[in-house]
Amino acid sequence: MQIFSKNSDTIVHGDAIEALQTVSDNSVDLIFADPPYNIGKVFGECKDRWPTDEAYAEWCAQWLDLCIQKLKPTGSMYIMSSTQCIPYLDLYLRKKINILSRIVWSYDSSGVQAKKYFGSMYEPILFCVKDPKNYTFNANDILVDAKTGSKRKLIDYRKPVPTVYNSEKVPGNVWEFARVRYRMDEYEEHPTQKPEALLERVIKASSNPGDLVLDPFSGTFSTCAVAQRLGRHTVGIEKELDYVKIGLRRLSILAELNGEPLVKARRTFEPVERVEQQQLPIEAPSKKGRQRKQQADYIADQKQLQLGVTT
Repeated sequence: MQIFSKNSDTIVHGDAIEALQTVSDNSVDLIFADPPYNIGKVFGECKDRWPTDEAYAEWCAQWLDLCIQKLKPTGSMYIMSSTQCIPYLDLYLRKKINILSRIVWSYDSSGVQAKKYFGSMYEPILFCVKDPKNYTFNANDILVDAKTGSKRKLIDYRKPVPTVYNSEKVPGNVWEFARVRYRMDEYEEHPTQKPEALLERVIKASSNPGDLVLDPFSGTFSTCAVAQRLGRHTVGIEKELDYVKIGLRRLSILAELNGEPLVKARRTFEPVERVEQQQLPIEAPSKKGRQRKQQADYIADQKQLQLGVTT
């Protein structure tokens, strides 16, 4: 296990269950956990597949218990998983913590869809708190348009004085955010990157500036990057070194690791310019190179004198 820290941000390169044990109990304000889904995705050198759903659920129980242990009494936790496996986590967590909302992250898909059953177009999120009477929820920071008032301008005639319906509201439990696509600025090389807009809603709603946000399966470290931008302290845990490098770059913890410059990979539609060329060392010209340059400068000066041009 290796730890990298700078200012109020920490990255732990290691297994989530081992790394969580190094975090102080009752110290974390917000946890966002987006673990492998047990659906066969490949993350670096690891394949996301357990022998059975029960084996996956048992593994999840280990890190879920640790996450609950690390949360402050006023803390909140958001848990994601596949539609197939979230019921196991839901049933387990009901005995351990208070589940306030079951959120649906809904998105469109331009990829290949199922032809013999109804393909999945959403991912579930469980919103949990330790104390349902004392937790952070900044409703005013996450308001969205209420179409009844803001768009349709409908009037509530049931009130003593007829009043236009509110133009803003707290989001419901169906969230519509586009998935991260290859041409988006926030895109990183990872098979299940979550959109920053979704994470921003979670972090704004359930934490305050200066709070500690923890992501035990950091991937591209979008949770930490958004939390850092919003003035929170962060701890990100990640097992795969290639993803740790992304986190070190995004959080500006290191510019290079073991002599390797940490730069964002160039995408196919981007010009071959800055990323590669900026990393090339500038070498001093050799003796022969200096002589050739001096000779070329002398010839150019002679031509200018013949043309009557002075500098």
